[in-house]
Amino acid sequence: MSHKLQLETPEGQREIELAPGEERRSLTELLSRHGHPLNTRCGGRGLCGGCEVGLRAGGLRHLTSGAAVAPAPGDKLRACQLRPDGAAEITVPARSMLKHEPSIVAEFKINVPWARDPLDPTARFGAAVDVGTTTVALLLADLATGKVVGEASAFNAQIRFGEDVLTRIQRCDQSPAAVQQMQRAVAVETIQPLLEAACTQAGVAAADVGVMTVAANTTMQHLLAGVDPGPLGVHPFKPVFLEHRIYAPAELGLAFGGSGAKVHLLPGPAAYVGADLAAGVIATGLLYDEGPVLLVDVGTNGEIIAKVGDRLVGCATAAGPAFEGAGLTNGTRGVKGAIERIRLQGDPYAVELGVIGGEARPIGICGSAYVDFLWEGRRRGLLQQNGRFAPDFVVRAGAAVQADEYGQKLQLHARGASGPVWISEVDISRLLQAKAAIAAGINTLLSLLGVAAADVKTLYLAGGFGLHLSLEHAIGCGLLPGFTPAQIQVVGNTSLGGAFLALNDRSLLAEMQSACTRLESIELNLQPGFEDAYIDELMLP
Repeated sequence: MSHKLQLETPEGQREIELAPGEERRSLTELLSRHGHPLNTRCGGRGLCGGCEVGLRAGGLRHLTSGAAVAPAPGDKLRACQLRPDGAAEITVPARSMLKHEPSIVAEFKINVPWARDPLDPTARFGAAVDVGTTTVALLLADLATGKVVGEASAFNAQIRFGEDVLTRIQRCDQSPAAVQQMQRAVAVETIQPLLEAACTQAGVAAADVGVMTVAANTTMQHLLAGVDPGPLGVHPFKPVFLEHRIYAPAELGLAFGGSGAKVHLLPGPAAYVGADLAAGVIATGLLYDEGPVLLVDVGTNGEIIAKVGDRLVGCATAAGPAFEGAGLTNGTRGVKGAIERIRLQGDPYAVELGVIGGEARPIGICGSAYVDFLWEGRRRGLLQQNGRFAPDFVVRAGAAVQADEYGQKLQLHARGASGPVWISEVDISRLLQAKAAIAAGINTLLSLLGVAAADVKTLYLAGGFGLHLSLEHAIGCGLLPGFTPAQIQVVGNTSLGGAFLALNDRSLLAEMQSACTRLESIELNLQPGFEDAYIDELMLP
């Protein structure tokens, strides 16, 4: 005897006649087989709310316990955990329908399916923003289609107050006016012009943008909200807030939308593992993976999250902005004119450069090229283990190596856009400190979980510079110690990716909040062995 499922979907009424034996299958499998796939981003393990449905009439049973489920108004039932029990009438909300496959959008990769169920159903356009310590990226989305229609990025104007979060926190302690100054710098001077640029690109008026989501580290969230981040600078590093917050644009110094427009600051788990990482946990699909899996964000603050089974742990390392080019003699972001590839020859000294856009006169060196230099320099005998230039190489290099009051420096290009392009021993020292912080953080977190690098199923490498990185060189110079290129998936700006997802699929915001409550935040400096690991990693392999 066959039974029928009556479906009510946003696309209308549907009827499915079940063949004999099909009633033993899960609802998600059944609906997929009959052309109505649901969001099962956790692989049908009941860990997410992607496949929630309602039961109007008839019966369902739990797959494992066999317990009966009766109709109840407002119930949200996870279809992957249920099977039909005779005929049933089921409602499928828009957000549970699989409308989007994993994709690369702008400069990030999304590994989970998502639905068109916008955070603000009344808004036609929305903006997603990643506020980094060094850079801010914004994209404009058409919420009716989920398509990106405009994008823009720039340096965070707060840089003039200090390159890292600790410097900016200290500035707030020293001057009561600094919090408002920094709020203005990020909102009025950075986000607002980016929004206007993206709107111009899309042919959209800022008044038509009804909602904005912001993912950022915890300090940046505080400063955007105009909240003093002082408590983050002293033990026990207690943030004023971590929860999801909603503001009218004008409260933050922004101008867009009508009277109902809102800015959503996304939730974060801890003082130094912020909303940017919570967003990444969702966008990569790490939250739904049994593991062992890692998310490594090599930004201004090196942040790492690991998941093994049900355990989710995270930490931050004081990596500094070196891999974004900040604070280095000729450092720059990965923009047109930046040197992105370096190949070296030691005897005789020769250098071959790859420049973004093929420009004849490079503007500087970006992060991927610095990683190349560490690997090539050590492999070709230019660099000693401590990062200093090898004495015999200095003799061979002649005028290519010069000394100033800060030490020795090597010329990579004689006629850059602003004169010769150099890399100095001071630059190398800063790069090694950033490399060591990230590598020691990874090793300490894995050791805490009883996992070796070889056991990790996937390392999701986030951050803009990872998009252009040679994985072989990152492993070879010790930035990602003990891994193989096959284990690493480059996912780009997953903070922006998570903000984009929250904008378009409100259920993912709820899952982000759930991840925040589950995550254990680890203070690396309190972990035995971290300091020794850091000192070891200051050397080049």
